[in-house]
Amino acid sequence: MIHLLKLIAGSFVFVVVLAACSKDDDNPMADITDTEVFDGVVYVSPYEYPKAFRNPMKGLREYFCPGYDTKRTEYPLPFGSMVKEYMQWNMMENIESDGVEKVIAYSNHRWEGVEDINMKVIPRPYIVWMEKYNGGYAKNTYTDNPDDLNGWHWPSDFPPVKRSEDEDTPSTGGYFDPSFSDRIKELVKKMGEAWDNDPRVAYIEMGIIGEWGEHHDPCISNYWKPIHQDYHVDNRTWIPGIEKVLGDAFSEAFKNKKVMVRYAYDFQDYEFGNYWDSFAIDEEEERGYNSIQKFSPNRWKTQPMGGEITWNWGSLYSAGYRSLEDCVANGSTRQLIINQIRTLHTNHLGGVTWADFSNKEFLDNISQIQKILGYRFVLKKFSYPTKIKSDVPFDINFSIVNTGSSPFYYNWPVEISLLDIDTQKPVWSTILDDVNITEWMPGDNWKASVNSYDQEAKTYTITKNLNIESNIEPGKYILSIAILDPAGMLPSIRFATRNYFEGGRHPIGYVGIDMDIDNFKIDSKLFDDIAGDKTLKYVINN
Repeated sequence: MIHLLKLIAGSFVFVVVLAACSKDDDNPMADITDTEVFDGVVYVSPYEYPKAFRNPMKGLREYFCPGYDTKRTEYPLPFGSMVKEYMQWNMMENIESDGVEKVIAYSNHRWEGVEDINMKVIPRPYIVWMEKYNGGYAKNTYTDNPDDLNGWHWPSDFPPVKRSEDEDTPSTGGYFDPSFSDRIKELVKKMGEAWDNDPRVAYIEMGIIGEWGEHHDPCISNYWKPIHQDYHVDNRTWIPGIEKVLGDAFSEAFKNKKVMVRYAYDFQDYEFGNYWDSFAIDEEEERGYNSIQKFSPNRWKTQPMGGEITWNWGSLYSAGYRSLEDCVANGSTRQLIINQIRTLHTNHLGGVTWADFSNKEFLDNISQIQKILGYRFVLKKFSYPTKIKSDVPFDINFSIVNTGSSPFYYNWPVEISLLDIDTQKPVWSTILDDVNITEWMPGDNWKASVNSYDQEAKTYTITKNLNIESNIEPGKYILSIAILDPAGMLPSIRFATRNYFEGGRHPIGYVGIDMDIDNFKIDSKLFDDIAGDKTLKYVINN
């Protein structure tokens, strides 16, 4: 690897070639940084952290069924940073007069402690797990757990669906009751009041309609053929007008959180993301994969694209797969998943909850997927003065490249800090103005034949003029960078760089404050392994 640095001093331009030390990609704590000093400026070229790791609101997404699944002792998993929570209508609102307090109370009950392990939630409100005609039942007789997701979860004061055996006869009650639209508007409004500013919430899956909230039984529109018969019947196989009801309600209720819908061809007049729950399944290629590219080709730049790898039906099941481990063990299937992630700019995928991360082969295979899901910010270069005088402005400069598949969708703050060299705790920090991390885009136009984007990811360079106040004691400090979760203003998003301290900050090098120092490179033995850090958290009540 060769680094070229152009240094400008007066009217002279020096070009310095730095040959990086050889590094071992299998050892994330190998020699990690090139550090050179020219004309009073420290130039740092960190090595990229080679492995996959957890980062907020991206990557593998988990799911638990209360009453069946339990959080394991090793939780959180190595890569899981989000968990999907199916939220039953009747648990959030059982009668029309129930207020937003019921939504908040149930959310607190279901999501207890996620902030302590730096997890975020993707809630999906829903009503029906499986319909009776598909083998579903009103209540699970095998558990008394009130949180059980199985069954039907209509509010107690609402008429349930009545479905005729005659395929030409519209249904009544439930989704098709004249009061359904108004009732749903009120429920969505309450959810917005509860969740739109809740730091535990990553994204919202619209849900509500159909089995598991997947918008296909009944359908949102009549664009795609129905599942259980050959042709559409109004108020039986689809709900006329519901697209506008839901689209308007969710747009109004969620001004801050990103909303995702099941199929790209629905809600074409709204700026929603997608959850395509059938990655790598042949039967869903047109309805899911191709439709996303056709109807929302650039939606990924501002809205998350997610979904799951579901191996219990279709071509994956026919191929003999019975687990996520089976899916990713097959090289061609794994590459298909990777190509779909890259093409669709997928932010996260589910299907990981029951996987065995103690299996090294599986861990190696799934790491290839985790590494490209969502964003991956690689810190390329960083420069700063060798000596900073208090109350005298100085410049820093750094550049990053997003080698992942999606942007990060919320503008979290970037922090520059000075750390005590002994405790590694900040003694001074500042938030960089006018730095919008949602603009750090990955490449585009994936070419599977060469395994790369035709449009390479842009290098983003940030130069800022800062000032350190005179109340900082003169001495030697560590200059560091971090991206903070606004919920508590604690370090959260990590750069994919080997310069790392446990707790989420990336040390760049030593700097003198009101004094001269002669050593700027930090010994690599002082750094921690990003993947092993489970100390990160956020605060839900600032």
